[in-house]
Amino acid sequence: MISTLHIKNIGIIDDINIDLSEGFNVLTGETGAGKTLIVDSLGIIAGGRFSKEMIRRGENNSFVELSLYLPENENSIDGTIIVSREINLNGKNLCKINGRLVTVNKLKEFMKNIIDIHGQFDNQTLMDKIYHTKYLDKFVGKELKEIKDQYIKFYENYKEIKIKLQNNYGDEKEKQRKIDLLKYQLNEIEVANLKNGEEETLEERRKIMMNSEKISENLNNIDSNLNNTTIDSISESIRSLEKISNIDNKYNDKLVELKNIYYEVQELARDIGNMKDEIYFDEKERDEVEKRIDVIFSLKRKYGNSIEEILDYKKEICQEIENIENVEEENTKLKNELKIIKDKMNILCEKITNLRKKYSSKLNEKINKELQDLDMKNSKFYSKVIIDNEFSEDGLSHIEFLISTNLGEEYKPLGKIASGGEMSRIMLAIKTVLADIDEVPVLIFDEVDTGISGKTANVVGEKLRKISDKHQVLIVTHLASVAAKGEHNYYIYKENINGKTKTNIKILNEEEVIEEIARIASGTITEIALSHARELRNNHAA
Repeated sequence: MISTLHIKNIGIIDDINIDLSEGFNVLTGETGAGKTLIVDSLGIIAGGRFSKEMIRRGENNSFVELSLYLPENENSIDGTIIVSREINLNGKNLCKINGRLVTVNKLKEFMKNIIDIHGQFDNQTLMDKIYHTKYLDKFVGKELKEIKDQYIKFYENYKEIKIKLQNNYGDEKEKQRKIDLLKYQLNEIEVANLKNGEEETLEERRKIMMNSEKISENLNNIDSNLNNTTIDSISESIRSLEKISNIDNKYNDKLVELKNIYYEVQELARDIGNMKDEIYFDEKERDEVEKRIDVIFSLKRKYGNSIEEILDYKKEICQEIENIENVEEENTKLKNELKIIKDKMNILCEKITNLRKKYSSKLNEKINKELQDLDMKNSKFYSKVIIDNEFSEDGLSHIEFLISTNLGEEYKPLGKIASGGEMSRIMLAIKTVLADIDEVPVLIFDEVDTGISGKTANVVGEKLRKISDKHQVLIVTHLASVAAKGEHNYYIYKENINGKTKTNIKILNEEEVIEEIARIASGTITEIALSHARELRNNHAA
């Protein structure tokens, strides 16, 4: 439940604190006093949309804070949760849950399970079809729960086996797709016929080709120098040493050294000549080298950073193909298990769906009766059972709540129906029937009394009071018969202080409640109005 609501700088609200109680809380006051702003503020703290124009004139931000008492909530500290939202003129939002910063979406998701606002805001769980199956299943009760508990055990096992089969390529299409892919990759690598060290050799070859003109020019120069100058000069020098080699051993030694140099230079000249011949390449050879390098680059981009890594990946492919082709025995066993589980699940799903169909009709009947009581004779509620093609945690069917608000109109999702009082009364009818199973603790109704009076207004009050036995209910009302049902009545009023209008609120004692009911009923507080107010109040007590 909401223990305290603190609102600051929203519209004409300056700074107010509202202490709320369990049960049926009624908010009344004159038009323009700020009642709607209080509901707006609750919508804001519930993660709803906010316009900067709502910030009080002359202020830089708005602030809303709730103190919630939820002893069974995992986020509570000694049963208390503090939720706040500050919105600045620059659009910056600061949302906190127990002092911890959260996003607006996180705030909305958290508050969705705590507050339902029936009016202009769209954060009701009943508007979200994700919750519809849960509502109907809780309406069915123990009989369905026992079957669903059995089903969930099989469903968890079903999911585990599906994952194992997927990992083992137990799905035939997935298995064939994977094998085809692996064999394509294997063939692509094998056709390339890669060899370790090949890329380095090709890169060296390409480098020589790209510099062939420069290499040729310099090798020709060296070849010319060696053959035309150096070798002839050394040969001439040898002949000169031969003429004096017998005179002294030292000349003979130098002759031997020079002859060795002559032979080495001759060898060097032959090598240079061979190198010179090797640098001439035709275009075909150039293209082949470039294409081969492109092939290696393409394979590296797909399968590894080097030829060595690509060849290692090839080994992995071969092993994986072998593994896939050898898991058939294990997969056959898993598929047999899956078939047995699916057969059992199908039986349970049929029971679940049949129960949903049976109780869906009962729920429709109950809610449509409530709509009749609320003077919505042309509106029809329909909880539709939809059959699914795939197993889910809900079985092979789910529920969607639909409504038709006029005779002859087709049923539409709750989110598509009219807003305002009509929407609120439809929600009131649904909440009345689902009050015992609805786990959202706080229900807020705005505009629920639009366009109704007399007997219908009295029925609205009775239904709200009944719901408040299981939930904390807050309602903004203009109807005396609804206000008379209140357990805790609050009066919202505005006052002028120092030239500024501000909203204020006070809780009414029993005498003040009678006076407020009289004011709502007749516009002025007279003895007749007070007598009528006491009668309404006494009827509430009875």
